[in-house]
Amino acid sequence: MTTDTTGRQFWDAAADRFDDEPDHGLRDPRVSDAWAIQLRSWLPAAPSDVLDLGCGTGSLALLAARDGHRVTAVDLSEQMIARARAKLAGTGAQAVVGDAARPPVGPRRFDVVLVRHVLWMLPDPAAVLRHWAGLLRPGGRLVLIEGRWGAVSPVGITADTLAGLAAGLGGSTVIDQLGSDPALWGREVDDERYAAVVRPAPPRRHTEIVDVHLILLRGRDVLLARRAGTGYADGLLHAPSGHLEDGEDVRAGMIREAGEEIGIDLAPHEVEAAVVLQHRSPGGAPRIGWFFTARLAPGAEPVNREPDKCSHLGWYPLDDLPDDMVAYCRAGLESYRAGVPFLTHLHESGDPIAYDPAGPHRAVPLAAPVVPGSPI
Repeated sequence: MTTDTTGRQFWDAAADRFDDEPDHGLRDPRVSDAWAIQLRSWLPAAPSDVLDLGCGTGSLALLAARDGHRVTAVDLSEQMIARARAKLAGTGAQAVVGDAARPPVGPRRFDVVLVRHVLWMLPDPAAVLRHWAGLLRPGGRLVLIEGRWGAVSPVGITADTLAGLAAGLGGSTVIDQLGSDPALWGREVDDERYAAVVRPAPPRRHTEIVDVHLILLRGRDVLLARRAGTGYADGLLHAPSGHLEDGEDVRAGMIREAGEEIGIDLAPHEVEAAVVLQHRSPGGAPRIGWFFTARLAPGAEPVNREPDKCSHLGWYPLDDLPDDMVAYCRAGLESYRAGVPFLTHLHESGDPIAYDPAGPHRAVPLAAPVVPGSPI
């Protein structure tokens, strides 16, 4: 049902006569049987978890529950839900008051989201479809019963329009035309009525770029490189770093980057994981950064081997880091200094890339600091 106060009041007032329509109340056994047959063709084998949104008085929910499905029915109208609860008594189905566009249920809990004559009334159907798809378990389906009704001032949504909206979910959409079967409506109809069975594409697995950062120490000083010519954070200081290559483990990637960027050859036992940081640049996507420590061997000296990306290498006090640093890198070094091995540093759009002593500070430690009184 519609989601505003006026809509709730309208459907509360309509609840007493709602079941008078043959396809609403399903009081005629022939109409009820016709809908039961259709539902069985759209739903998976029972038992499955079915969410009936905008359920009205619960007629379709009752058919699904009788077939052995676990049903949750939702409607914004308290009067409709009162009648649905009476209808569904003894079936194990639940009927709750809620907004069909944003039902009060958790994500990925249902095998089917069943919706009849609701989507056309909602102001942003594409966004609603995305939300409903997020309520499905992998392999789940949307069953959307809609139409385009009336000749003088038609209302509703055409099958072509709905199929276009569903295309944004990926996967597949099958349209079943229903207007030619008078048994479903208790009479002959001449307008467009259909069901769309939408199987959204499975959600993509979350992926993030992995980068590695070297905390190279000489006493209590740390080596930093000033970025130049990269198009990102140029002019700011950053630890020697780089992206992991396909199939490479993080320690091997750190050893490779140290040789490529600063000409330091490190053995595996010379590098130790110190900090793991999820970070995001302003307006960018999240990444995972691994910070490794190593100590400069006697007689060794870093060399700038990437002058097209770095204008200067220098040693800086770890306990008094400069301000002109990339913010998340400084957060990683401060986290190491405080003994916090895990944190997030997720910029919001509009944040500066550079560290700003006046904030906003985006570092969120995911472990207690080792150093008492540490700001991390």
